[in-house]
Amino acid sequence: MQTPTNISLNKEKTLLTITFDKINYPLSAEYLRVYSPSAEVVGHASGQEILQLNKENVTILRIQPTGNYAVILFFSDKHDSGIYSWSHLHKLASNHDKLWHKYLQKLKDIGHTHSQLNI
Repeated sequence: MQTPTNISLNKEKTLLTITFDKINYPLSAEYLRVYSPSAEVVGHASGQEILQLNKENVTILRIQPTGNYAVILFFSDKHDSGIYSWSHLHKLASNHDKLWHKYLQKLKDIGHTHSQLNI
C-alpha cells in the first residue's frame, strides 16, 4: 500500500497536494469531489455511478485523518461521506490526466458547460 508522506491544502482551499514517493500530486477540490469514493458518487454497484455536476467552485473546508489508512474531506457543498483511502488517493493522483479527461468528456456528452470545455 502506498502511504503519502505529506498532504497539504492551499490557503484558498481549492488545491490539495499529496506526496507519494517524493512526487507531489496537486489535486483540485473539484477533482477530488467528483471522484469521491462515497456511495453518493459511485453508487452501490458497478454501473451506478452518479455524474457530479456544478462542482467547479467547491472547496475543501477540513481534512480529518481516519486511522492510518485514510482521510475524510469535508467539502463546501456539505459532502463529507467519502473516506479517501491512501490507495484511492494514489489511484486519483497517478491517473489524474486520464480521469480528469474522462470526467470532462462525460460533461460534454450531456451538454453541460464547464470552464475547461470548449463547447
